[in-house]
Amino acid sequence: MKLILATNNLHKIHEIQAILCDRFEEILSLKEAGIFHETVEDGETFLENARKKADEIAAIAGCPALADDSGLSVDALCGAPGIYSARFAGEHGNDAANNALLLRKLEKEENRKAHYTCAVVIAYPDGTHVEAEGYWHGEILRAPRGVSGFGYDPLFKPDGEIRSVAEMTAEEKNKVSHRAVALAELYRKIAK
Repeated sequence: MKLILATNNLHKIHEIQAILCDRFEEILSLKEAGIFHETVEDGETFLENARKKADEIAAIAGCPALADDSGLSVDALCGAPGIYSARFAGEHGNDAANNALLLRKLEKEENRKAHYTCAVVIAYPDGTHVEAEGYWHGEILRAPRGVSGFGYDPLFKPDGEIRSVAEMTAEEKNKVSHRAVALAELYRKIAK
């Protein structure tokens, strides 16, 4: 069975392929499947956005589609940036601006607790879904550290770690991240 990933993000594609490769004969990105579609992410939760993306791609492709939505929630900011993580500072995907805004907002905060959330959904053309969520708890550093990863990785220090995510290797991150947890749970559900 073929699976279409509702992304062209190479980091996500490799991670998903590595985890689900024995469940599907072929796992393709949107580009590889010849699909040029962008979902309007107007849900109120990560799960709603992931479900909407997966549903739209499954309908277009006529085969199962997997989508995820993820982001950072900071306790002192009442869960912000949350579903707006990628566009926190206004421009979608401007990591430097997002990180700078987060540091400004937390400048006088002692409570630096935060967590990443990842919601992942496989939608089938018959309208059924398999869904899972994963979390990664930690805290926000006072200054960026490291050069690996993307997004808020230079500012996020996972619980039990002395390094930021940006100081970890991709292999280390991919074993314990919110996406890894969500994909492992999804794998368990589809392996039944």
